[in-house]
Amino acid sequence: MNTTTQHEAHAIAQPAGSRPRLAFVQACWHRDIVDQCRTAFLQAIQTHGYAAGDIDFHEVPGAYELPLHAKRLAGSGRYAGIVAAGLVVDGGIYRHDFVARAVIDGLMHVQLETGTPVFSAVLTPHHFHGGDEHVDFFREHFLVKGAEVAHACAQTVARLAALPAAVA
Repeated sequence: MNTTTQHEAHAIAQPAGSRPRLAFVQACWHRDIVDQCRTAFLQAIQTHGYAAGDIDFHEVPGAYELPLHAKRLAGSGRYAGIVAAGLVVDGGIYRHDFVARAVIDGLMHVQLETGTPVFSAVLTPHHFHGGDEHVDFFREHFLVKGAEVAHACAQTVARLAALPAAVA
């Protein structure tokens, strides 16, 4: 099924430098897993008319640092959309609950405060362990999430750009 909108097709026709810029912010905890999201995002966003040079990549130590970094990037006015990727695991201690909630709520606040859409590819699995079965599952799952977040980002950026100025 082809879901490319007229606005996304316009993004393809735009010359480099005039396409909207995007930012991808990645937490480095469990980097071997989260890197899969970045790889899939970059591949999928190019099917929506973006070039690799239209995306700036940033890294932060962990998921807890994602909202502040996203807010600074949104405040710069350079980006039409920001993607945040990370993995917050339940290691059997209470910390998982408040970190996951703070990260997701923080990302939502950033987009509502700045008007720049922020997309979450932050996964928060319960009962994660570092065994091969879980690592392999989440590496594959981040490939899916990377493609999904690229699609959501491209569509949202295009649709927001198409809104009449009176609505914005």
